Amino acid sequence: MTHRRKHGRRFAALGLAAALTLTACGNGDSQGASTQAGGTIAIITVDPSNPYWKAEVDTAQSEVTKAGYKFTLSAHKNDPAQQNTMVETAINDKVAGVILDPAGAEESIAAVQKLVDAKIPVVLVNAEINKTGLATAQIVSNNAQGATLGAEAWASAMGYKGTYVELLGKPSDNNAQVRSDGYKGVLSQYPDLKKIGQEIGNWDRTEGQQKMEALLSKNPDVNGVIAGNDEMALGAINALKQAGKLAQVKVLGFDGNQDAVEAVKRGEMVASVLQPIVEGTTKAVAQLAETIKTGKSGASEEKQALDCTLVSKDVAPKVNNFVLAAG
Repeated sequence: MTHRRKHGRRFAALGLAAALTLTACGNGDSQGASTQAGGTIAIITVDPSNPYWKAEVDTAQSEVTKAGYKFTLSAHKNDPAQQNTMVETAINDKVAGVILDPAGAEESIAAVQKLVDAKIPVVLVNAEINKTGLATAQIVSNNAQGATLGAEAWASAMGYKGTYVELLGKPSDNNAQVRSDGYKGVLSQYPDLKKIGQEIGNWDRTEGQQKMEALLSKNPDVNGVIAGNDEMALGAINALKQAGKLAQVKVLGFDGNQDAVEAVKRGEMVASVLQPIVEGTTKAVAQLAETIKTGKSGASEEKQALDCTLVSKDVAPKVNNFVLAAG
């Protein structure tokens, strides 16, 4: 889920980082974290106002505290300049390690390199960078597998025919293209399913609604919507409701956030695809802690992909805050 800001906004970025860091340190102390395990771990995420990244943050804070570290928290909002400032702050603070959800696959390589040069181990979670050999680990969802699951379920709900539009995620995030390609790989097999439009919704619900309204104005009789994440899909649902067209349009999401799960239960969304962000973040913290202690993560591979789960109407009651109940 990249947008460079003017240098004049650097102080704003510093202010955001400082404010979040102060809050996060207080949380770490209040939960009884100690310095015996080796100090502080910096958690650098994207945007905790999005439920997906909030789950990432909540899990990271909990697992870091369990491991015996304090934590700082900052959010770059997919801005590489802000990310760079936060990485520099972590280096100046001499943190023991960093959990990073990167702001762009190419744009984040330099930031990760800075941490490596400072001899600070870093584990990437949720998104990857276009280079190996720097991060201790890169733990992501198996986006291609998840997109295949979602596209097959949605195509079936469409009866393998009709017109559809696509809402794409942030172009700088590799996940956006991987999911779109995964959808295409399935849907291209059905010649009676015709894509008639697409817009970039940048992973955002409000932007997803606005882009869906624009698509509807050009394609009022569209039959389906595929979205790169749940927030954009939920925005599309809002637009369709306002236009009185939701009953005629099949919507697919991706993430498995709780609002989407409830939409699946209500029949407003055909399905979502549950990303194992809680599992992935738990693994990320464990591997970072092991690296801090021993110099090795304990994993056999740097890049690790975790399979996704289709959240259909039958599965939805078993999902709670990105966790699928056993059985």
